Amino acid sequence: MLANLGYGSRKEVKELLKSGAVKVDDVVVKDAKLHVDAKKQTVVLNGDVLEYKEFIYLMMNKPQGVLSSTEDRTGETVIDLLEMEEQVYEPFPVGRLDKDTEGLLLIMNDGQLAHRLLSPKKHVPKTYFAVIDGEVTEADVVAFANGVTLDDGYETKPGELKILKTGICSDIELTITEGKFHQVKRMFEAVGKKVVYLQRISMGPLPLDVTLELGEYRELTDEEVEQLRDFQGK
Repeated sequence: MLANLGYGSRKEVKELLKSGAVKVDDVVVKDAKLHVDAKKQTVVLNGDVLEYKEFIYLMMNKPQGVLSSTEDRTGETVIDLLEMEEQVYEPFPVGRLDKDTEGLLLIMNDGQLAHRLLSPKKHVPKTYFAVIDGEVTEADVVAFANGVTLDDGYETKPGELKILKTGICSDIELTITEGKFHQVKRMFEAVGKKVVYLQRISMGPLPLDVTLELGEYRELTDEEVEQLRDFQGK
């Protein structure tokens, strides 16, 4: 348990135990072979109660310039932004946001739930706020509702486009149920326009926590985790 929580190698943990730094239910424990039930017993290290859990669920407000991957030799990843106490659970991003895209990114180590959220069969909606170089029109709304043809010939599923502000630059919200490579940007390119700013503001039942600054994250509440588990998609 202690090694999995990142308190050192198994050899280092044995030294911690020998020093008397660990208590289980108020009793000093020095035997590394002792089995504990983390749900029923209290484990204390140097006076601090340790919390052990199987899964970790995080919401991050991803900043630009950071990669949505677990590791990369060329740049900083969203996992690099986590504290070691979260990294020890070996979480991973659920899907990807482009390097220059901001906003809601779920990070967890629950592979089963992540698979359900990313499954094309579930049609989990993802909503984006974007600034578009060009005037977005009702004709674009209709085109997106019917699905547009991308540069590689792929025809997208219908997207719900809302015009928030129009002009030389337009503010929009777009909800899609797919996650093709650079999909939002390519959908607007298909109607002759360019995305100049992109932010994901919701995924499934969860909106981005607006109190999170760029690069900040927090654990999901138990209620939010249940909402994700119960969500049936569209």
